[in-house]
Amino acid sequence: MAKKTVRFIIRRQPTPESQSHWEEFDLRWRAGMNVITGLMDIAENPVDRVGKATTPIVYDANCLEEVCGSCAMLINGKASMACSALVHKLEHPVRLEPLSKFQVVRDLAVDRGVLFENLKRVKAWVPVDGTYDLGPGPRIQPSTQEEMYPLSRCISCCLCLEACPEVNERTGFVGAAIINQVRLFNEHPTGKALKAERIKSMMGDGGIHGCSFAQNCVRICPKSIPLTMSISVVYGQAMRQALTNLFLK
Repeated sequence: MAKKTVRFIIRRQPTPESQSHWEEFDLRWRAGMNVITGLMDIAENPVDRVGKATTPIVYDANCLEEVCGSCAMLINGKASMACSALVHKLEHPVRLEPLSKFQVVRDLAVDRGVLFENLKRVKAWVPVDGTYDLGPGPRIQPSTQEEMYPLSRCISCCLCLEACPEVNERTGFVGAAIINQVRLFNEHPTGKALKAERIKSMMGDGGIHGCSFAQNCVRICPKSIPLTMSISVVYGQAMRQALTNLFLK
């Protein structure tokens, strides 16, 4: 009896400047395998479906349990996490491509540095002087903690940026993940110290006004973060700041 197989069709690109091409692999199917399992099988035996020797697929992965966010890629044309993409639930053959909104480093690995540059732009941190003992921090009400916890679940996977029609080179829109972090840190008792600076950054080019409310982000988020609510909240904060600035002139 022939062994059951699954075919992976993978877009490959050896360097950021080179042309991409497709390679196909027939892999042994087994119950419970995910996309990462298939990529590991290729690394163990890098031979394509016609028996030609090739090289292992380059991709990003770490935790393998949808926590680190590093294994995001296009799976059958949809931005997904490879670690939680079970092969038996996917349409076959399985087609893998790198995220399209970021520069390819090699094969399925992309440079998502723009996300972290934008996090620095909006000062997505709590300012604390660690050179001496500051004592206990301000108390946070349990109701506030309960409201803010879902916002903290972001894993920087960039699926929301990939799905957003406004994230492109022309607009420079920062995307839902960044706006969500602005809301999270603006609500923190210590993080509020930089609230005005964060909102100011949101009022510039690529900021909150670049959102067209397509809502792709909230539909694709693997952690079910209420991204459209965060966008609405930060939009309101930006409008209030704009009106305040107008009357202070």
